[in-house]
Amino acid sequence: MVESYAMAERNFNALIGERWDQGKFLCVGLDPEMHKMPAHLKADDIERSIVEFNRAIVDATKDLVCAFKPNSAFYEAHGESGWRALKTTIEYILSEAPNVAVILDAKRGDIGNTNNGYVTAAFDDLRADAITVHPYMGGESLKEFFDRKEKGIIVLCRTSNSGAGEFQDLELRGEALYKQVARKFATSWNANGNCGLVVGATYPEEIAAVRTIAPNMPFLIPGVGTQGGDLEVSVKAGKDSRGKGIIVSVSRAILYASEKKDFAEVARVKAQEFHGAIQAALVQ
Repeated sequence: MVESYAMAERNFNALIGERWDQGKFLCVGLDPEMHKMPAHLKADDIERSIVEFNRAIVDATKDLVCAFKPNSAFYEAHGESGWRALKTTIEYILSEAPNVAVILDAKRGDIGNTNNGYVTAAFDDLRADAITVHPYMGGESLKEFFDRKEKGIIVLCRTSNSGAGEFQDLELRGEALYKQVARKFATSWNANGNCGLVVGATYPEEIAAVRTIAPNMPFLIPGVGTQGGDLEVSVKAGKDSRGKGIIVSVSRAILYASEKKDFAEVARVKAQEFHGAIQAALVQ
């Protein structure tokens, strides 16, 4: 199976589905922050520091996860060096953890012609398996993303930040906006079956509401760990009828569990804890 994914065209649904079948639902966010890294990695060469840090985290957790999720902001902040580090990181995952999906957390979205550039950058240059996008400009504007049938297109629905409800909870035609987003992308704009939704663990009641609307779509669930989301409640609310369907994303609580040279070993211990907690919640 490793060889087939390394040689053949990758498919996000197939990758994530295989990991779910193995009972793996944890996603580790690869969000490198130089000031939080162990001292021995804080070199003048930012690109090398990021790559070494990410490689160690990938090696320590790759057997526990269904996906890795680099957030592009943490790389773009460092200009060319950061972009090269992002590309090298993804190349490393494709080589050393070829059965694990790569979700580019970039929250892209614009008019169709502009999205062609985003699509090319994410899927052809960086070779990510999935990307996060925002729905504000409507489903039509995201056609260039959805047309890439082998990729996962994960739409912001009910996000984990404290101010999410300012717009997402607005009642329009008798229903909250986030519910209308879920309904549209679960039906009209999921013709290729490659759409997923972002629903934050900090709002488990909303996760349950979205699952009712979109019973079979993958949910990317951020907000567990440092943001304080309730893992057990969120997993119960987000799982689909098969007891799967969730990608539980944890970043800082795993990446920076230690600032010493043992950071990768400690990150693995934390990842094992989250992995076990997810599995326990799924069977309750």
